[in-house]
Amino acid sequence: MRRTRRLAGPIPRRPGYCRAMSILGRLALLFVVVPLLELALLIQMGRIVGFWPTIALVVFTGLTGAWLARTEGLRTMWRLRDDVANGRVPGQAIMDGMAVLAGGALLLTPGIITDVLGFGLLFPATRYAMQKRIMARLERSIQEGAVQVRMAEGEIFLS
Repeated sequence: MRRTRRLAGPIPRRPGYCRAMSILGRLALLFVVVPLLELALLIQMGRIVGFWPTIALVVFTGLTGAWLARTEGLRTMWRLRDDVANGRVPGQAIMDGMAVLAGGALLLTPGIITDVLGFGLLFPATRYAMQKRIMARLERSIQEGAVQVRMAEGEIFLS
């Protein structure tokens, strides 16, 4: 009779891991759950207001989002150039640029949830509020040890 070895105790996990969603869970949420919710909302909206108004809204938000992303992107680029020209670190401009890029991508994706998030990232007031929450969460994760910042050979790594 063959015996199998048992592991001694549970697999050790880093602090805060139990509360965090795994990468696989996040990908499932991003590529499966969100599109299904978007589809369900678009179908319900089509039933309420009709097919063509729903299509018109999707096209309108896509075009408006592209225009707004371009406008905010140019504004961010000029702020970045101004910061660099005046010897300042362009941290806020870089964060704004990433938010505008993500917001534009979300607005080009058909759906109601992605449009709300996309417009939120493109309007400065809501963008700053979202950035503030993300930065607070990142700082808390670093303090708890869930995110570690390491530096090797002049490069910074997050793990």
